[in-house]
Amino acid sequence: MTMKIRALSAALFLTLPVAAAAQNNAVPATTTPEAKPAAATSIEAIEPQITGFFDSWMKNAHVPGLVYGVVKDGKLVLVRGLGVQDIASKKPVTADSRFRIASMSKAFTAMAILKLRDEERVSLDAPAERYVPELRNWRYPTADSRRTRVADLLHHTAGLVEDNPWGDRQQPLSEPAFTAMLKAGVPLAQAPGLRMEYSNLGYATLGRIVSNVSGQRYQDYIRSSIMTPLGMTSTGYDVLNGPQDLRALGYRWQDNAWVREPDMADGAFGAMGGVHTTANDYWRWVAFLLSAWPARDDPDKGPIKRATVREIVEGSNFVNTVERPGASGRPCRVASAYGMGWQVVNDCDVGRIVTHSGGYPGYGSIVMLLPDAGVGVFAFANRTYAGPGLPVSQTLYALRQAGLAEERTVPVSPDLARTYDIMRDVWRSGDPARAPLANNVVPDRDLNRRRKDIAELKKQVGACRTDAAIEPISAMEGTFTWACANGNVAGRVQRAPTPALSLQVLSFTAAK
Repeated sequence: MTMKIRALSAALFLTLPVAAAAQNNAVPATTTPEAKPAAATSIEAIEPQITGFFDSWMKNAHVPGLVYGVVKDGKLVLVRGLGVQDIASKKPVTADSRFRIASMSKAFTAMAILKLRDEERVSLDAPAERYVPELRNWRYPTADSRRTRVADLLHHTAGLVEDNPWGDRQQPLSEPAFTAMLKAGVPLAQAPGLRMEYSNLGYATLGRIVSNVSGQRYQDYIRSSIMTPLGMTSTGYDVLNGPQDLRALGYRWQDNAWVREPDMADGAFGAMGGVHTTANDYWRWVAFLLSAWPARDDPDKGPIKRATVREIVEGSNFVNTVERPGASGRPCRVASAYGMGWQVVNDCDVGRIVTHSGGYPGYGSIVMLLPDAGVGVFAFANRTYAGPGLPVSQTLYALRQAGLAEERTVPVSPDLARTYDIMRDVWRSGDPARAPLANNVVPDRDLNRRRKDIAELKKQVGACRTDAAIEPISAMEGTFTWACANGNVAGRVQRAPTPALSLQVLSFTAAK
C-alpha cells in the first residue's frame, strides 16, 4: 500500500515548506516559523492558494480527479473537488465521490485492535498466534526468535518482509485462501522486534484477529463499531456493491494516456487497504481523532475512549530521520516513527504531524493531522500511487503561516496559578524562604545566596511589572517574562512530585 517508511519522510517533508515557496510563490523561503501574523486569516481568504497547490500538483502528476478537505476544530471548514471521477463521462469530482484510500484503511484496523484491548478481549503483549492459531506455523529465521506479538503487527515490527508490490494485489483474496496461506507457514525476514519493516500481510493478520475475537467478519465489525457511530454512512469495503455513479474510477498514466485499472473486489486483505469513502464521510473520522486532544475532564462520548485514540502517536521507537532545508534556510532534521496505524513526524516548521498515505492500483491518498492544533488535511486521487503529499504538506504550512493552525495552549491549573502567586511574593519580598520549598532547593543553592541573587537582579533591572500571564509547560510547571525598567526578567517555576505543594525549581534570570 505504498507507505514504505524509509522513504516517506523524504517524499513528504523535503517538500515542506521551501518547495512550496519555489513552486507556488506562496511562502518566502526566508520566512521563519516564529514570524506569526498578528491575526488569523480566514480559510476563505487562502482557499485560492490552497486549491492552487492541488491543481498544480494534479497537472504535474497526470491525475484525472481529486478531492481535498480541511478539518478544523471538529468541522469540515473547506472541501473542494477537482477534475473528474470518470474520464469517459467527465463527471466532476465532488465531496460525495467515492475513492479507495488504500493503506489509510490501516488506521481503522489499529483502532479496532485497541478497542478490543480496552474491552480486555485482546492483549497487545500476547503472541498473535493466541488469536490466530495458524500463526503457529510461521517460519522464524533463527532458533532464538521470540514469537510475534500483537503489538509487533501494529508497529510493523513482526519480522515480516516489506511487501508493497505483492500486498496490493492480495485485496480480493478469499478468507479460506488466506487461512491456507497462514497455515502453510509464512517465512519471516528477520526476528520479531529488531526493526520496523512495513507489512500489508501483518495488517491483514490483524484483521483476522478482529474477526476471530469479535465473532464478526472484520468489515462488519469496523462498520458497526466505528464507522456507523461516527455517521460514516457512505464508507465501506465493497466498491462493487453500492451506487456506481458516485465512484471515482481508478486510472494509471501509461504511454501519455490514462488507462483504466481493473477493479479489485472486497476480500480478506481489506484490513490493510480496502476502505472506500467520500470527503463528506472521511472528515468525520478525522474530526473524531482530533477530538482526543487535549486530555481533559469532559464526558467521553466514544465510540473509542479519547485516551485510547491518543495512543496512535506512540511510535515503536524505531526512529527514521531525514534532513531537509528549513524555512529559515537552516538545516531541518525531521524524525519519524510508526505508531499504531499512523506515522508520527516531528517537523521543525509545522510541529508534530500524524500521517498516513495510501497507494493502490488506480488510487493515491494521504491524511496529515496536527493533533496539538486540532487541524487535519486529507486528499484522495484516482491515479495509481499518486500520493498528494506535496499539496497537503503545502496546505498545512499555509494554514500555520495564516494563523489557522496554532497549537493549543496548555491551561493554567489552579495549583500552577497558586504557585505563580508564590513566585511573585518571593520576588517582592526577596526571600525564597517564604515559598514552600522542596528538600532539594537549599542543597542546590543555599537561601542566603538565593536572596543575594534576587537582590542583585532587582538592582540591575529596576522596577518590574509582574502582571504577565504564566506560560504553562504542564499542570505543574511554567515560565514567565516580566517587563522591567532596564530589561526583562525570565522566570521558571516547577512543583515537586509530592502531594503537598512544594517547589523544586524557582528561578529568576535577566533576559533581553
